[in-house]
Amino acid sequence: MSSATYYVQECPSCGRQLQIRLEYLGRSVACKHCEREFEASHAARVSDSGEELLSRVDELLASVESSKPHPR
Repeated sequence: MSSATYYVQECPSCGRQLQIRLEYLGRSVACKHCEREFEASHAARVSDSGEELLSRVDELLASVESSKPHPR
């Protein structure tokens, strides 16, 4: 069973830190606190081209994989 991978993005309305699944990048999502809809995007990479964005997603996935505990 695979688990979802998340990144943190601030809600543009209420400012709360939200955990958003990577597969929602570029899609419309709603804040679970204030219910404002906004586009899921890695804030530091909003202006990136598609290739740069995919590279950043790969970096995020690699960092998550390397931080997972290894089975004994």
